[in-house]
Amino acid sequence: MRTKIFFTLIALSPLAACSIIPGQHMNPFSRQSSVEMPVTENNETILKRLNIQTINAQLIVELEQDFNNRSLGPDNVANHYFDYRIGSNTIKGVPDSEPYTQYRVGPRDILNITVWDHPELTIPAGQFRSAEAAGNVVGEDGTFFYPYVGVVHAAGRTVEEIRDELTRRLSKYIEQVQLDVRVAAYRSQRVYVVGEVAQPGIQLVKDIPLTVLEAINNAGGVKPEADQRNITLTRDGRTYSINLLSLYEGGDISQNVLLKHGDVLNVPDSMLNKVFVLGETNHFVAGGAIGRSRSLVMNKARMTLTEALSEAGGFDQETSDPARIFVFRGGLGKSEIFHLDAKSPDALLLADRFPLQPRDVIYVDRAQGIRWNQIIAQIQPTISLLNSFDGSLRIQPFRRLPSVR
Repeated sequence: MRTKIFFTLIALSPLAACSIIPGQHMNPFSRQSSVEMPVTENNETILKRLNIQTINAQLIVELEQDFNNRSLGPDNVANHYFDYRIGSNTIKGVPDSEPYTQYRVGPRDILNITVWDHPELTIPAGQFRSAEAAGNVVGEDGTFFYPYVGVVHAAGRTVEEIRDELTRRLSKYIEQVQLDVRVAAYRSQRVYVVGEVAQPGIQLVKDIPLTVLEAINNAGGVKPEADQRNITLTRDGRTYSINLLSLYEGGDISQNVLLKHGDVLNVPDSMLNKVFVLGETNHFVAGGAIGRSRSLVMNKARMTLTEALSEAGGFDQETSDPARIFVFRGGLGKSEIFHLDAKSPDALLLADRFPLQPRDVIYVDRAQGIRWNQIIAQIQPTISLLNSFDGSLRIQPFRRLPSVR
């Protein structure tokens, strides 16, 4: 009788494993997800269970044939994930390029006008006065006053155009007028650089063209946590997407947009470009303890499966089952599940060519033997409790039974 009870418990234990074993684990015989996911097919969203795809050489070949899976591919998922998560309505691509024109004076600019051989018309800067303090300030109406000439309209004009008008109007009073006009202080046109740069703030547009690259360099460069793929430029009520990484590493000069007055250049952080590693991995946390889960920020939004596993501390050699590594993907409305069998270490060569996407979840399952030990550890207190009662029922499955002759 005792023998039958013992073997009955052994037979029923695997069947109840899903409810007995604490924590998470994948069904070893599953070929599909256990939950339904929204999937878009034929422009219609339906609910279906996802097939589990095996990470093998054929899959790697198929992924590498699609150029957009490469880091600088124009439609790489990382280039679109910012808009998908934030919900912004960014125009993918840069605004139409405009030819560079000379600087045009605006309100609050300060002009320095010099008339040769006529010091009474030139306000001297002197030893204790700067050129800005001694210059002619363009008013909010775009004009300034000059002796003998009167009110001069300056806004929207180049210094050459202002010089020609002053020369023409002064020639009524002075023979062979020789004068020069320059901007002593640029104050009318501003660009705003915000976000993950070393020195965010206002930058003035001057006679030297101000491009995206120069504006970011003037701000001290981007911080390590900046998302260089998804820089936004807001202009005239529209927001454009600029891929600074494509400019730096791919030489795409079309991303180096010429900035103009009122532009807002925002460098977002890369907190959306994370992957999550869960399950039987080891990484040391505060106090020397070993953690089981970790989120990793993808450097420049690129990381392979091998890199993620390595940064998470690698497999726990005592509890993990490297043959059961899963990648769960749900970004941009396209859900997928991948499985890697890394029982043999050379499978990590495949993993190193498997590119991750933002918000991927990597799960390392537990070994079957560890699950069995967890079952035993859970039912042992119940058996001990039953054995403590006097009576006919005495279940002792771990006690050697006397041989029956």
